[in-house]
Amino acid sequence: MNRDTGKTLTDESDHIKQSVADILTTQIGTRIARRDYGSNIPKLIDRPIDRILMLQLASSAVMALTKWEPRIKISQFKPSLNDGKITATLVGTRNSTGSSIKYDNLLLGGK
Repeated sequence: MNRDTGKTLTDESDHIKQSVADILTTQIGTRIARRDYGSNIPKLIDRPIDRILMLQLASSAVMALTKWEPRIKISQFKPSLNDGKITATLVGTRNSTGSSIKYDNLLLGGK
């Protein structure tokens, strides 16, 4: 189900992208039934933006997605700063089909 519209998601790629965004933006410890679900990205996002932060964001993302999104294998995760927003590009493969995936402009921080 699309979390914004309530409509059914028929494309698995769209569902994976939505799942990735949910995992990355959910702070660990905030889900009642799954206390270890999510990532550390929400804790990092208000820190000064530098190369260290970008490495921490990438590391946190890859660890969380490896744990919580078994449908993909990540080959690249690259955060960047765009107009005051921290976004990322994820490149990888879908485990079920072996097909390539690329998600651009995954919002990590900012509004």
